[in-house]
Amino acid sequence: METNKKDTRWMVSVALMAAIVILLANTPLGMIQLPIIKATTVHIPVIVGAILLGPSAGVILGAVFGVCSLISNTMAPTLLSFAFSPFLSTTGLAGVLKAVWISVGCRILIGLISGWLWILFRRIKMNTYLSLVITGFIGSMVNTVFVMGSIYFLFAQEYARAQEVAVTAVFGLIMGTVTASGIPEAVAAAVLVTALGKALLKVFQATWKRPAKQAV
Repeated sequence: METNKKDTRWMVSVALMAAIVILLANTPLGMIQLPIIKATTVHIPVIVGAILLGPSAGVILGAVFGVCSLISNTMAPTLLSFAFSPFLSTTGLAGVLKAVWISVGCRILIGLISGWLWILFRRIKMNTYLSLVITGFIGSMVNTVFVMGSIYFLFAQEYARAQEVAVTAVFGLIMGTVTASGIPEAVAAAVLVTALGKALLKVFQATWKRPAKQAV
């Protein structure tokens, strides 16, 4: 009975976090205005969910984020949407699979890596605040590095045509995006994940662990 209740709480918690991901992905709440660029916050609940509920929850939430990105790039395409929407592929099945990997696969890795990173930090008994900061920062960088890296390795020629530059200039443009957008997003994620994670960890510990202790 206790296991069934815990499973139900887990599923409900994942569903709530997924709803937050969808909300952020479809409203201006998913963006933070920085001095130079806008930083996304959609990956924040993915990282927080992976910390609170484990890597499997992180995978589900990352997939939800990815599907939202795929739909957004399909319904309201931008210059680089060909790299995120399989429906905008101009290179056949290969392009479809590449786009699915970038839009969904790379986002799944956010939750997977964040979840296992948190487990590692707990096992080595690292300070909670430091663990949250590092997990938030790395989780965000996973998004930027894998997405932009995949675009470079899988869509370099298409990216060059879209930007109207030589293929040899693509690496510099990718690194510029990682530096100008990825690092500020990672810093913002580190701050937000730490603030939200610290508060929510107490709530989850009280909700999940206390009944188990009473049952012993």
